Amino acid sequence: MRHRKRGRHFGRSSSHRVAMLRNLASALFLTERDAEFDPNPPKVKGRIVTTIQKAKEVRPLVEKCITIARRALVHQQAAQQFGTDAERGTDAWKAWRRSSQWQEWCAARGPVVAAHRHLLRLLRDKQAVRVLMADVAPQFESREGGYTRILRLAKPRLGDAGTRAILEFVGRHDRTAQPSQRPAFEDAGETTPKPPTATAAAETANDNG
Repeated sequence: MRHRKRGRHFGRSSSHRVAMLRNLASALFLTERDAEFDPNPPKVKGRIVTTIQKAKEVRPLVEKCITIARRALVHQQAAQQFGTDAERGTDAWKAWRRSSQWQEWCAARGPVVAAHRHLLRLLRDKQAVRVLMADVAPQFESREGGYTRILRLAKPRLGDAGTRAILEFVGRHDRTAQPSQRPAFEDAGETTPKPPTATAAAETANDNG
């Protein structure tokens, strides 16, 4: 019996398994980064290929991280009205620091900092957290859960024949069913004469006789 043995172990220790899931989740978020000058850019944004078992295990972690980042967007937008566009260290920026807007900005941005720290504890990757907060979370601002999908691949993995799967974000590579068009066998303006039936042929013969 598997009492209190929820989840897959993958033949790894607890620390190794947690690190593997963190790396998979971070890899999925990092596919959304700006990789124009990156020597190893992602092949497809918002998608990674792994085994079906790993995809099912890492999916809850990815969904949780997106939910945390998405809920922080409201506070981040509220803090923008108290912010400033002045460069750091300038006189205008120092005057803003001494004003009451600084205190209001800090109070409004507190939940954003807390969410950032929570994500950093979950992922342990600063770049992945920045990409998640800046690029991934705004895509799902009006979506309540269900941010990813798993698609099983037909071709197994070379070496151990493991079942592979695609873990990707929804909303970008969606498959839409297109209704098929009815074929037109003849033009609407042209009509082909129908062959005479047996009754019509008999009536024509009687009339001629």
